Amino acid sequence: MKPAPVITGFRAVTVDVPMARPLGTSADTVRTAPLLLIDIETDQGITGHAYLFCYVAAAGPAIAHLLGAALDSIRGDAVSPQAVAAKLHKRFRLIGVQGVVRMALAGLDVALWDILAKAAGLPLAAMLGASPAPIRAYNSNGLGLMTPEACADEAMELLEGGFSGVKLRLGRPTLATDLAAVRAVRKRLPDDVALMVDFNQALTLAEALERGRALDHEGVYWIEEPIRHDDYHGYARLVRELRTPIQIGENFSGPTAMATALALKASDYVMPDLERIGGVTGWLRAAGLAAGHEIAMSSHLFPEVSAHLLAATPTAHWLEYMDWAAPILREPVSVIDGFVTPSAAPGVGLAWNEDAVERYRLRA
Repeated sequence: MKPAPVITGFRAVTVDVPMARPLGTSADTVRTAPLLLIDIETDQGITGHAYLFCYVAAAGPAIAHLLGAALDSIRGDAVSPQAVAAKLHKRFRLIGVQGVVRMALAGLDVALWDILAKAAGLPLAAMLGASPAPIRAYNSNGLGLMTPEACADEAMELLEGGFSGVKLRLGRPTLATDLAAVRAVRKRLPDDVALMVDFNQALTLAEALERGRALDHEGVYWIEEPIRHDDYHGYARLVRELRTPIQIGENFSGPTAMATALALKASDYVMPDLERIGGVTGWLRAAGLAAGHEIAMSSHLFPEVSAHLLAATPTAHWLEYMDWAAPILREPVSVIDGFVTPSAAPGVGLAWNEDAVERYRLRA
């Protein structure tokens, strides 16, 4: 048997990619996607790729520095995601494997799995023992805090590609203005298209109960993160008192946080984020938790890799689609009849368009 590749080096580049549709949320209006592109090099000439969404451009170089510190600890080690994760969690224990540290280690983990799958000549989904079946996707581009009419128009545009679901951002100053947006969009959408709504943690618990009860009558598929992301007792009350399903999970910091939320019955659905749950390794643990609790599990961001992971998730629900990374990829995600099929290429299916990377690269 051929020996596992050995880690020899890395490259990390921050790019700031313009969004085709700016995203206005209750927290901020986002017009560009700051991404950290990660390449992990090996002695066998196989390079593993991953990217992180940094939220703010300044985080990219900081995460890259942390990634460099991590590589200092594992350079010369065999590519073994589980062993590397254990070693680096111990290495960063004193500062805490949270925030940008967790993001750096998650990006590294994805790149290591990419290497293993490439070495085996398999797409990641197949490497994980799954069939690369098409995954149902909803369109999460745009639909920010615009006028009701603009939201309705954009929602219809987002159905291109055959999507059967779209996500609308809420969290306007009043319940009435949120309801106006929901009603305008729901009225225009076909009845069989799911309308998810996301408050981005904008509300107090009392406000969430009030707006949630109103939304119970508006044909909403789920209500996402209405209150502070880690108020699991508050979420458990929302689950008990509202008819519309509650969706949380993009802010789970590792599978342990998800286990706590599930134990408290804090949501009807979960949607872990690849860079916060712990990369592929963390996702697999989270998928086991979701299966054990028989709770439907969707993805957050990273549609390219998430398609592979949902294929290997027993309770797979929806893939969140956004095109933020498309400008810097040689082969962006393709949506056919509202479904995304995991890439058939060996690995996770990421390859950089180097001309675009140079165009959008952030330089110190």
